[in-house]
Amino acid sequence: MQRFLIVLGILILLAGLLWPVLIKLPFGKLPGDIIIDKPNFKIYIPITTMLLISIFLSIIFWIFKK
Repeated sequence: MQRFLIVLGILILLAGLLWPVLIKLPFGKLPGDIIIDKPNFKIYIPITTMLLISIFLSIIFWIFKK
């Protein structure tokens, strides 16, 4: 549990430091992400983005588990 919290803290720190670069990436605007934009109503469902993040995190956790 301690190792998990340390790794999570490092990932959050890195995300915070790299935020100016991360917001320029096309995540959130990938094909497969659903955006419904109507007057006075906007809904965003990031299906493809969440799949890619899930795969990436699964690989990272699999590497640290070894």
